[in-house]
Amino acid sequence: MLGTDFILDALAAEGLDHLFMVPGGLVDPFLPALGRQSAIRPIVAAQEGGAAYMADGYARASGNFGAVLTIGGPGLGNTVTALQAARSDASPVLLLSGEVATAVEGLGMFQDASAQTLDDVEVVRPLVRYSSTIDSPRNLHHLFLRALLEMRAPPGAPVHLSVPQDAQLASVAVRHARIPASALGHGTIALPAAQASLALVAGADGAPPAKVAVLAGTGVAAGGGADALRRFAEAWDIPVATTLRAKGVFPEDHPLSLGVFGYAGTHHARIALADAPPDLLLVLGSGFGVRDTMHAALKVTPRRTVVVDLSPVTIGRNTEGLGVVADCRAYLEWLADASAHYSAALESTRAARAQWLAAIRAQPRLQDPAHMGSDAQPIHPARIVADLRAAFPRDGILLVDSGAHRAFAGHYWTAFEPGTYISATNLGPMGWAIPAAIGAACARPQRKVAVITGDGCMHMHGLEVATAARYGVPVVFVVVNNAALGNVWLRAHTEGPVPDALTCLPDLDWAGFARSVGAAGETVREPAALAGAFARALAAPRPTVIDVKADKRCATPVGDWVAASAAWSYHE
Repeated sequence: MLGTDFILDALAAEGLDHLFMVPGGLVDPFLPALGRQSAIRPIVAAQEGGAAYMADGYARASGNFGAVLTIGGPGLGNTVTALQAARSDASPVLLLSGEVATAVEGLGMFQDASAQTLDDVEVVRPLVRYSSTIDSPRNLHHLFLRALLEMRAPPGAPVHLSVPQDAQLASVAVRHARIPASALGHGTIALPAAQASLALVAGADGAPPAKVAVLAGTGVAAGGGADALRRFAEAWDIPVATTLRAKGVFPEDHPLSLGVFGYAGTHHARIALADAPPDLLLVLGSGFGVRDTMHAALKVTPRRTVVVDLSPVTIGRNTEGLGVVADCRAYLEWLADASAHYSAALESTRAARAQWLAAIRAQPRLQDPAHMGSDAQPIHPARIVADLRAAFPRDGILLVDSGAHRAFAGHYWTAFEPGTYISATNLGPMGWAIPAAIGAACARPQRKVAVITGDGCMHMHGLEVATAARYGVPVVFVVVNNAALGNVWLRAHTEGPVPDALTCLPDLDWAGFARSVGAAGETVREPAALAGAFARALAAPRPTVIDVKADKRCATPVGDWVAASAAWSYHE
C-alpha cells in the first residue's frame, strides 16, 4: 500500500472515523487515498486552525484522539493556537502536515517548509510533546507509532508529523496494529504512597476526619474515573467539588455536589474547601492552575491533603503533603478495595459530615440566581444559559467559548455527566468552541451538541458554521451578542472613551450570516422568545445560529474568585 493508505488505515485501526483537513498541494496524494477507503469521513474546514480545533473537540468528546491534515508552511502555521490549546488542556491531537519530497528540500520548491527552510518541525516543537519528520519512507511505520504513543500516554498531548511527499507515495509493506490500552499507562498507581494515604483517611493522629471533601479535576475524567468517584463519595457521604475544566465529572444535581471550585465557582465549593480547610481534602487530577484554585485560596495542608495525579511535577510543585503518583480511577478503585483500613473512621464521622454538608447547602449556592429568570432587555446572559439548560437534554454536550459568557455558563449551567461540558479552559482561545463543536458532534452523532459563544468569537471562527452546514452537522450555535469584547469591555470601558470604543463591536446580523452559508438562523431580542428558539434549533436537522441580543453591562459571576485573587500574593 502507499504511505497515505498506511496512515489512513492506521487511523481507522485506532478507532477514528473522521479526519479534519484543508486540502493543498503538499497533501494532494491523500485525496485519492481518501477515495480508496470508507472507514474515515473527511471534513474540509474553512481554515486549518478550525480543522485543528475540530480535531480537538473530537478528541475531548470521544475519549480517543483527533486527527488533522494540513499542508506545511502556511497551513501548519494556522494551527499554532489550536496546538497550544490542546497542549494546555492535555488533549490528544495528531497533526499531519504535508511537505515537499526530501530529495528537493531547500531547492526553492513552492511552500517548502522543511528543515532546510522554515523548519515546521521546529516551529511547533515547543507546543507539542513530539514533533518529527518522516526522513525516509522506510521510517514511516515506526515514527508514526512513536507519535501515537507519545500523544496517548497520559496525560494526553498533541503531536506532529511532517510527511514529505515521497513518504506519502512510497510503498509500505507493513500494517499498523492497534495500540493496546495496557501500553498507554492507564491504571498506574504508586502503591507505597497510596498505602500511606490510608493513614490520613483513617485519621493518623487519632482523630478520625469528619469534614472530608474531594476536589475532582480533569484527571478523573481522563482516566474514566467518574463512576469510581461517585461510588466512593456515596459510600461515605463525602461532598465533591470539581474544577471548571472537570465540570460534570460528578453530577451537579447530586446531594453531595458542591459544584465548581475556582473561576465561576459556587459559594458551596468555596465554603467547603477555602473558608476553613476541611479535616481531609482529596485532590484528584487537578493541575492546580490559577482558575482551579482561586490562586492560593486552596490551602494544600500537610497531613490534611492527599494529592493524586499522574504527574510528579504537579504534585511536587503544589504540595508539601502526601502525593500519590497514580491514575485517578486506579487510585479510587484501589481505595475502595482497601476500605477495611478506614471504614470505622469514616463511619464514625458520617453524622458529623452530614451536618457539615447540610450547613453548607443551607447557604446560597449561586451568585445572584435571580438573574436566571431576568426579563431585562437586552437579555441577561444568565437567562440565556438557564433557558438553554431547560431546553437541552440531560446527556447533551455543551461547548463553551472564551469570554464573559464562559463565566456565566460555568456558574449557571448544571452538568450531569462527564464529557457533557467542554471548554478550552487553560488557554482560552476565542472562537475555539465553534469548530470544536463540529468535531464533538462528529464524535457523538447520537447526542445533541450546542455552543455558547460570543460575537467576538464569531468574528474569529464563525465561518466554520459554513462547514457545519456543508456536512449537515446539526450543532446549535448560541451567540451571546453584546456588541462588545465582553470581558475586556467590562474592564476597559471604565478607563475612558477610547478603551470603551476599542472594545466595542458592530452589532452584526449573525442569524442572517448563518442563512447565507446554508444554516438556519434566528434572532432573539426578548427573553420570552428564548425557549421557542432553542426548541426549534434542537429539533432541526441542520445547524442553527441563534443570535441573542445580550446586555454587555452584566457583571460576571466570579465574585469569590476575584476576592481570592485580590488577596493573593506570590510572596506569601
